[in-house]
Amino acid sequence: MSIIVAVLVFGLIVLIHEFGHFIVAKKCGIGVIEFSIGMGPRVWSFEKGETRYSLKLLPFGGSCMMLGEDENESDPKAFNNKSVWARIAVVFAGPLFNFLLAMVLGIIIVHAVGFDSPTLTDVQPGFSAEEQGMQAGDVITKLKHEPVVVYRDITIYMMLHPSDPVDVEFKRLAADGVTWEKHTVTLTPRYSDENGRYMLGIVVSGCYTKAQGIGETLKYGIYEMVYSVKTTIKSLGMMIHGQVGRDDVAGPVRMVSMIDETVEETIPYGMSAVILTLMNLCMLLSANLGVMNLLPLPALDGGRLVFLLIEAVTKKKVNPNIEGMIHFAGFVLLMALMVFVFMNDIKRL
Repeated sequence: MSIIVAVLVFGLIVLIHEFGHFIVAKKCGIGVIEFSIGMGPRVWSFEKGETRYSLKLLPFGGSCMMLGEDENESDPKAFNNKSVWARIAVVFAGPLFNFLLAMVLGIIIVHAVGFDSPTLTDVQPGFSAEEQGMQAGDVITKLKHEPVVVYRDITIYMMLHPSDPVDVEFKRLAADGVTWEKHTVTLTPRYSDENGRYMLGIVVSGCYTKAQGIGETLKYGIYEMVYSVKTTIKSLGMMIHGQVGRDDVAGPVRMVSMIDETVEETIPYGMSAVILTLMNLCMLLSANLGVMNLLPLPALDGGRLVFLLIEAVTKKKVNPNIEGMIHFAGFVLLMALMVFVFMNDIKRL
C-alpha cells in the first residue's frame, strides 16, 4: 500500500510538471507529438488532432514530447522554430506548475488545519527572551530583518544560526486592546543542557491557529508554498557549505520508507489526517521539484533556460550540437547522482 501511495504521490508531481509544459506548448502553437501518463511501454492510447495521449505501464511520472524539441524540423509548429520567449515560457511552465500545485495544496491544508502562528505563549526563565522583557502574547515579525510569518520561520532560522545573537522585531497589543506596538530586542541564544541545544527562551504552544476568512486562508496557504521553496533553497545552501551529511539526503527508496512511516503513524487519527499529511508531503516534494528543475544545470529545465536566455540577449542561437553535448554530459552526471542516492538509500535501510 505504501509503495502504491508513493507511486501516486511521485506520479502526480511529475505529471503536473509535464502538464505545465504541455498546456503552454499548446497555447504557443507548438506541436505535441505525445503526452503520456506513466513511463515504459504503452498500455492504452488514442490520438486527437496531432497528439497521441498514452497510458503507460509504469504508473509514475509522465512525458510531453514536442515536435522538433531535440532536432531540427522545418515544420513551423516545431519547438525550435518558435520565438525564444515562447520556448522560455514552455520550459519554465513545468516548474511553475509544480509551484502552483504546492500553492493549491497549501491553501487546502491551511483551510483544514490553520497555520502555526509565531505568537508566544510563554518565556522560559533564565533565557534571553525573559531578560529582554518579552512576554506571552508577543508576536514575532522579524528575525535579523528576515520576515517571520509562521513559527517554522523561527525554527529554521535557529537551525541555521543556532548560537548567533539575533535582532528580534515583535509586536505587542497596547493597553487599549486595539493598537499594536512595535518593539526590537537583541536575543543571545544560550545552551540548554536539558534540551541539548541553543535556545532563545521563547515558548510557542505548537497549536495551529484557524485562518479567519478567505483572505487569511489564501495568505497563509500561499505562504506554505513560499516556505517550502525557501526551505529547499536554504537546504541546498547547507549542502554546499557542508552542513548536511550524506545520511541527510533522501532519495526515492527512502522517501517510500518515510511515506510508509507517515501513513502508519497517522492512521490512528483517521483517514482525514492521513490525507492531509500526504498532501503536506506532496506540497513539499512539488516545491522541491520546482526549485531543483530551475537550477542552472545541464539537462534540467534551468539549464535549458540558461541557453534560451543567452539567445534572447545575443539574438543568436547557441550551436545546437554544443548545447546537445552539454545537456548529454549533464544527463550522465545526473544519472550517476541518482545511482549514488539510490545506493545511499539502500545502505541506510
